[in-house]
Amino acid sequence: MTNTVYEQAETAAEFIRTRVARSIDAAVVLGSGLGAFADTLTDAIHFPYSEIPGFPVSTVEGHSGRLVVGQLAMSPNTEKTIAAMQGRFHFYEGYEMEQVTLPMRTFGALGIKKLILTNAAGGVNPAFKQGSLMLIRDHINLMPVNPLRGKNDTRFGPRFPDMTEVYSRRGGELALRCAKAMGLELNEGVYLALQGPNYETPAEVRMARLLGGDAVGMSTVPEAMVARHMNLEVLGLSLITNAAAGVAEGSIDHNEVMAMGQQVSGQFIELLQRILKEW
Repeated sequence: MTNTVYEQAETAAEFIRTRVARSIDAAVVLGSGLGAFADTLTDAIHFPYSEIPGFPVSTVEGHSGRLVVGQLAMSPNTEKTIAAMQGRFHFYEGYEMEQVTLPMRTFGALGIKKLILTNAAGGVNPAFKQGSLMLIRDHINLMPVNPLRGKNDTRFGPRFPDMTEVYSRRGGELALRCAKAMGLELNEGVYLALQGPNYETPAEVRMARLLGGDAVGMSTVPEAMVARHMNLEVLGLSLITNAAAGVAEGSIDHNEVMAMGQQVSGQFIELLQRILKEW
């Protein structure tokens, strides 16, 4: 008999608990080119996805494919325990939505209440500069499958979860304060999710702009929806790695996405650290 998603999440959570003695304060999902944050955690335990029961394997370049659980120093005598995903799973890799979002279900099973989702995105809003960061205030889901489709398990949440506030206003205001303290411009906008893996056409980008999108990408939204289904508090951050097709001249290449992640790595890490210390 096939295990339910709830049972899969509980099994994965129990596997992690056997090696992590402390409760985990928050989780972070690190998008393309943004995985360096996990390397700053101290006393870290590394879990390759292939070792966690039920987890798929990340196949995308720039996604290390492991869960890192370690300490973030708050002061000389206090720390927070953070779980950081170096790479995520995508629907376009051929995985089912239940597989894509299993880590979020596992975070819920671990008792984690706060989640930061990050991604590399194309800038639809022409005012957004390459290399800038965007606070996700809301999203538009144009993926072909809803991650909450199917029989609802009330142990996770209600059949019809409210999505009025997918991304925490409180967390968003904190992120803006942290960015201001750094002298870092943090844009605010709407993230529009498409299936991928191809980059969008200029016509699709015009559609995204007409619908109210400020950035476009191929991830994050399924994870956010599942996290809110379990009543996790979610914060979303996009790195605008490039102007989306038709917004600026030239083609789009994944190597460019990776290079931009490395370029802004220092600022991105500091912003995450500041947010997590105060959240």
